[in-house]
Amino acid sequence: MTGATATSLPSIFALSAEADREALVVSVHDVAPATRAAVEKTLSDLSHHRVPVCSLLVVPNYHHHGRSTEDRGFVRWLQDLEAQGHEIVIHGYFHERPRRDGTKLSDRFLTQFYTNDEGEFHDLDYDEALRRITRAHEEFSSAGLTPRGFIAPAWLLGADAERAAVDAEMEYTTRLTGVRDLRSGDNFRARTLVYSVRSGWRRIASLAWNAALASQIADGPLARVSIHPPDRDHPEIWRQILRLTDRLVENRSPTTYRDWVAERRTRNGA
Repeated sequence: MTGATATSLPSIFALSAEADREALVVSVHDVAPATRAAVEKTLSDLSHHRVPVCSLLVVPNYHHHGRSTEDRGFVRWLQDLEAQGHEIVIHGYFHERPRRDGTKLSDRFLTQFYTNDEGEFHDLDYDEALRRITRAHEEFSSAGLTPRGFIAPAWLLGADAERAAVDAEMEYTTRLTGVRDLRSGDNFRARTLVYSVRSGWRRIASLAWNAALASQIADGPLARVSIHPPDRDHPEIWRQILRLTDRLVENRSPTTYRDWVAERRTRNGA
């Protein structure tokens, strides 16, 4: 992946033509054969709300259910979405972290309570992180897909795992509060709207928190909305997501992380 390749995509010029408008990235997480039906409905809804492209965070082997690229229909679907301008992003490998004896209380909070045992890359060592990211990239590339970003499940990317992502030649990563260009090391602060729907109290808290946060992110160069397949199962959550997205897209151009990072490099002369 060369810098020329990363910054010469046709969609970059479309974004540059609207340079007076800031950007909006809507990302759809946990894309896998098991979630395809839900993701299809989500993308259809978003397209009717003026979001034609998204960053699709695809899990190579979701919860050990089998390699996603072995499902030919799923791969053809992803190829079609990529051709339409959507972005394919590597999202962990298994998207789960087995519980371990002797885990610190703070790590147990993040990997069990906060993420429901899905913080796969939170404390993964360098060698294993590099192996999983490289394997994912090879599988996706062999399937005719062109992932350039790596985003850890729950945005929990430890220092060793981030170094592995750099050495695996990933272009960028994101965390809950921003985007990091792994090639230049530049960080861009941009907190994302995201929902937790596992219980009633989490849904109530998410609705209140995101309603307040939406006004805070409105003035930044990049606004982010992160969607998980179960969000659409809760009408009050889905209505707010679409309402806030409608508000953001009034003054922003929908794009992908890949194109936004490339556009920032062009602006900065990188």
